[in-house]
Amino acid sequence: MYELRTHKNSLRAEYREKRAALPKEMKEACDEKICALFMSLVTYRYADVLLMYAPLPDEINVMPLAEAALKGGKRICFPRCSPKDRSMVFCYVEDISQLESGIYGIREPMENLRQYRSGDAEHPVCLIPGILFDHEGYRLGYGKGYYDRYLPGFGGTKVGLIYSEFLLDAVPRGRFDLSVDLLVTEKGVKALHAN
Repeated sequence: MYELRTHKNSLRAEYREKRAALPKEMKEACDEKICALFMSLVTYRYADVLLMYAPLPDEINVMPLAEAALKGGKRICFPRCSPKDRSMVFCYVEDISQLESGIYGIREPMENLRQYRSGDAEHPVCLIPGILFDHEGYRLGYGKGYYDRYLPGFGGTKVGLIYSEFLLDAVPRGRFDLSVDLLVTEKGVKALHAN
C-alpha cells in the first residue's frame, strides 16, 4: 500500500509539473478541441444533466462547454467538497456566477443551491478531471479521494477528459479505483464500456 501511494505521488508531481509547463496557446487549442469532441457525441446530445468541474488554471477548461450546455437547455451541476469527511455533492447551477471560491482554490456552487440526487435524470453524465488516465479508463487524481467516494453511487456515464500526452498505458491503481466509460482527448474519443 505504501509503495502504491509513493508511486502515485511521484507520478502526480511529475505530470502536474508537465501540465503546468504546457504552452498557453497549445493548451487553449487542446481544451477547445476536447470540448468540441465531447459535444459532438451522442452521450452529450442525450445527457439531461451534466456533472461538471470548475477547472484549476492548468486543467482542461470546460467552462465554455458549461455555458453552451446552459444555452442549449441542459441542466448542469458542479461539486461542493466537504474536507471534514472528504465527501462531495453536486449542486445545480443556472448561471456560472453561482460559483464561488471554495476549498483547494476551486470554485464551488453557493451553499443554498439544490443538490443533484440519483434519479433526477434519465441520462446523467459526469465529466471527471484527472492528472493522468490510462487506456483502460483508470485515472490518477489529486489523491484526496473525492471522486473515488462519489462515483460508486453514480449511475450515469463517466467521461474522462485528458490531454493525449497524459494518457498512459497503465496508471497505478488500488482496489477502489474505478474506470470511466469514455475518454476524450484532443485527438479523439475512446469508448471503454457500453453504458
